[in-house]
Amino acid sequence: MHELTQLIKEDMRPALGVTEPGAIAYAVSKAKSFVPGAIENVTLLLNSGMYKNAYTCGIPNSHFYGNEYAAALGAIAGNPEKELESLADVTKEDNDAAGQLVAEGKITVKMSEITSRIFIEAQVKTTGGEAMVRIRDAHTNIVRIEVNGQVVLEKEEITESNTQEEPPLIHNYTLSQIVAYVKTVPAEEIEFIKAAYEMNYALFEEGIRNPRTTYARYLLEKNDGKIISQNELNTASLLCNAAIEARVIGLDKPAMSITGSGAHGIIATMPLYGVCKIRGLSDEMLYRATALSYLVCMYIKEYSGKLSAFCGCGIAAGTGMACALVYLNGGDEHAMARTINNMSSSITGMICHGGNKGCTMKGIVAVNAAFQSADFAMHEIYIDEIHGINGASPEETMRYMGEIASPGMIGTEKTIVDILQEKSQ
Repeated sequence: MHELTQLIKEDMRPALGVTEPGAIAYAVSKAKSFVPGAIENVTLLLNSGMYKNAYTCGIPNSHFYGNEYAAALGAIAGNPEKELESLADVTKEDNDAAGQLVAEGKITVKMSEITSRIFIEAQVKTTGGEAMVRIRDAHTNIVRIEVNGQVVLEKEEITESNTQEEPPLIHNYTLSQIVAYVKTVPAEEIEFIKAAYEMNYALFEEGIRNPRTTYARYLLEKNDGKIISQNELNTASLLCNAAIEARVIGLDKPAMSITGSGAHGIIATMPLYGVCKIRGLSDEMLYRATALSYLVCMYIKEYSGKLSAFCGCGIAAGTGMACALVYLNGGDEHAMARTINNMSSSITGMICHGGNKGCTMKGIVAVNAAFQSADFAMHEIYIDEIHGINGASPEETMRYMGEIASPGMIGTEKTIVDILQEKSQ
C-alpha cells in the first residue's frame, strides 16, 4: 500500500456530531471509566480552538449544546470505547441527569491557552475516586491518564519547540507528485473511500428529513426540489451544506472526518459526489478525485494546525475540493496551482467562531469559491504569484495559507474567544 493511501486511511474516522464536543465527551467518559460512584465534579481544561469550536455546538441525541453539556453527558452516558461516537447511546434520562449536573454547578470549563494545538484535560471526581485524562494534538490521542494520583498511562508529549523537527509526511510531496499518485494508485487500493460517501450521504439525508434544519430545505428548493439536478453548483451546495447543517445542530448521524473534522470531510467529498452523479462519472473517478481533495486539505492543515482562528473547512478542505474539481474537468497540476492561487487570494482569513450553524454559511461560501476558482483556472484566469500571499509554487502558496492561521491569526483567536466569554457573562 502506498504511504499516501495509508495516510488517508488512517486519517478518515467517523465522528458523531461536531468533533470537538465528541472529543470532550470521550475524554470525560474515559476518565469516568476509571472511578466508580456518583459524580461530585468535572473540571475541563481546553485550548482556545477546542473551547471555541464546542462553545455553541449541537450535541448528538440531545437538545443541549456547548462545552459544559458535552462534558456532563460524557460523564453520565459516554462510552469511551466508541471514541468520537461516545454519545451514540444517550437517552432522555441521560439528558435530564446531565442537565442536573450543570444546574448544580458540578461542571467547570476553563481555557488553558490560545493555541491551534488540540488540548483537553478532563478531571472527574466521584465518591469512588478521582481520574484525569489528557488529550493532545489529535482528538482521540490520549497522552496521560492518572487515577487517584497514580499514572497509569503516559506518552511522550511533543513540545512546541520540537514539533517541526521532522516535516509531516504530506509535506514530503509536491502537488505534482500528489497528482501523479492520484492518477496511478490502483483503484482497489482507494476503494475504502466509499465508506466516506455512504456515511456522509446518510447524514445529508437526515438533514433533508429533519424538521430542525432550515438551510437544507431551502437549498433543496433552490435546486428545483431535486437532490441531483443538472445544476452542478446548486447540487454540490445542497449535498454539502445540508450535511454540514445536520452535523452542527447535533442530528444523530456521524460524518466521516478528515484531519479531525467532520465538516472538512463533508466539504472535501460531497460536492464531488454531485458533480460525478450529474456527469455519469465512475466511482473510481470519484475516489481518485477525493484522494486528491483529502491530500491537499491535509497539506494546508499541517501548517494551519488542527484548530485555529480561520475556517479550515472552507479554506483547506475547500481548496482540496477545488483542485479535485479541476481533476474532474480534465485539468493538470498547473491548472490546480492556478486554482490554489485563486482560493488563496479569496477566502483565506475567513474566521472560525466555533462549530455552529454558521458553518453551513461558510460551507456555502466555500463551495461557491471552489467552483469559481476551478472554472477561472481552467480558463487560465488566476491571481498571479506576485500578488499578496501567493507563492512561487503551489506548495509555497499552501504554506502561506496555513501560516495565515498559525501563527498569523493568534490575536484574532484571542479576540474571538474574548467575545464568546463576554457574551456568556
